Amino acid sequence: MSLFEFSNDITLENQRVLLRPLASPDVENLLYFSLNEPAIWKYSLIRADGEDNLKKYIDIALKSREEKKEYPFIVFDKLKNKYAGSTRFYDIQLTNQSLQLGFTWYGSEFQGTGLNKHCKLLLLEYAFEKMNMERVEFRADNANERSIAAMKSIGCKVEGILRNHGLKPDGTRRDSIILSILKEEWENGIKENLLKKIS
Repeated sequence: MSLFEFSNDITLENQRVLLRPLASPDVENLLYFSLNEPAIWKYSLIRADGEDNLKKYIDIALKSREEKKEYPFIVFDKLKNKYAGSTRFYDIQLTNQSLQLGFTWYGSEFQGTGLNKHCKLLLLEYAFEKMNMERVEFRADNANERSIAAMKSIGCKVEGILRNHGLKPDGTRRDSIILSILKEEWENGIKENLLKKIS
């Protein structure tokens, strides 16, 4: 049985990062990336480059939370004292004890700093230990080597490729790679290894 309730104000925090529920006013906190770093959304199926696209991106995320399909967060880097990006739980299936973790992006100054591992630790802890999930799935554009490497580095196992799976904003289609972590894998080494990497 999951302990998760969509009405909860879920805030996740450690010494490096704070994840709190995404809100409409966060347009202002994320606008710099939207206006100045369009490369962030190169592989994304939903773009947030430009103020209008960012507002739509956040509106879609908040509507999905209202519909109890997703739970989006804004990411605050406590080391730099700045907002860094966004991430979310989605395709939340409480009956099947399964969800996906994704829509993750960070501004360029936060990439490769270890911030992502701190975020993933908090999110995976919550998914497996509070929500009682048995499986957490990750997806990415199969051409996005950096994202795939980041997922593998936290212990994700590759399951396969969904061919011609997603429609990109430019009208072309992408192959999506599927990776996952199971609860037993989390408990039997992945959590411990992730803790070592961020210590």
